[in-house]
Amino acid sequence: MHFALIADTFPPLRNSGAVQLRDLSREFAKQGYSLTVLLPASDGVERWSVANIDGAQVLRLQAPNTKDVGYVRRTLAELLMPFAMLKNLRRSPLAAMNWDGVIWYSPSIFHGPLVAALKKKCSCKCYLIIRDIFPEWAVDMGLMTTGIVYRFFRAVAQYQYSIADYIGVQTPGNIEYFRRWKQPGRELQVLPNWLGEAASVACSIRLNETSLTGRKILVYAGNMGVAQGMDTILQLAGSLVGNQHIGFLFVGRGSEVSRLKKMAAALQLENVLFYDEIDPDEIPELYAQCAAGIVALDQRHKSHNIPGKFLTYMQCGLPVIANVNAGNDLAEIVRQERVGRVCESDSVEALSKMVVELLAEIELDNQISARCTALFNREFAVEKTVRQIVSALSS
Repeated sequence: MHFALIADTFPPLRNSGAVQLRDLSREFAKQGYSLTVLLPASDGVERWSVANIDGAQVLRLQAPNTKDVGYVRRTLAELLMPFAMLKNLRRSPLAAMNWDGVIWYSPSIFHGPLVAALKKKCSCKCYLIIRDIFPEWAVDMGLMTTGIVYRFFRAVAQYQYSIADYIGVQTPGNIEYFRRWKQPGRELQVLPNWLGEAASVACSIRLNETSLTGRKILVYAGNMGVAQGMDTILQLAGSLVGNQHIGFLFVGRGSEVSRLKKMAAALQLENVLFYDEIDPDEIPELYAQCAAGIVALDQRHKSHNIPGKFLTYMQCGLPVIANVNAGNDLAEIVRQERVGRVCESDSVEALSKMVVELLAEIELDNQISARCTALFNREFAVEKTVRQIVSALSS
């Protein structure tokens, strides 16, 4: 069977979405399916370029730049993106290709016109993998009001939902939002985040050569933006600054990194280190140097989210200390599976106590790491993800 996967992120980008889609494409090939990944490209591509990457055909189509630009420019670029991609697809060697199913990954919410065109041309079913319920989460975070801008983005999102035959959401808690979407011929599924087999690459960060050597390290690796609520985690580090046995490591990029570094310096947090984003394949060896992983989500979120970093922690056998919005499905997973501690109140005092408890448990419970990897293998392995998507599109 031949499938098309549409997204706006893929290696060489290093974000969690790019890593997930790389692993997904590899697994499609491993299971014997033909996959074409359609991506927008703004750098170094005339109209199209095609390459075989890990068994998948990757077609990059010229489109306006949507990365690292202002909000207005990005919105205009994303609005034009699917039309530019469709125009250049028709000029490419794959113009006559017929696929047996179309899969697309959101964010972005703007792929709808391209998906609709391929669905009509190929007379096939479509599967929407939705990771962020936008613009709702932006309203929850206070980044947007329910005015004309919100209504515009909501209309775009609703259009992409209308095209889908299947929608895969991250957790059961997100199902309620899509109840009205369900009609005969449409199916809503829980499709958890996923990862492929972990790589084994030497890590450029050597903690035994830093000021944190000899400490038990709590690591946060990933995006540090508004949605993560990282101020609470830095305050947590501040509450434990007198404990010479505990250190905090932050690795990644994001809109809040510069401000967080200044905050750490102002608070004189000598138990904290920041590093720039590293290659995703270095992550397992980084985690091997750490005691626990940190999950952080801003308390204003109302939707349910299981960040990709939680999966990497579990895959590497690393228990977590999590600060998440109240009612998030992740909290129940952490407690039920006994893979760490979770706070739903944004309380630094509670988190500080949990850190000490967790580190003590790690010392005494030699099965906690095994519980983490067992949870990953049971719920988040990419083999299961591909089987679920293919089963839907083949039905």
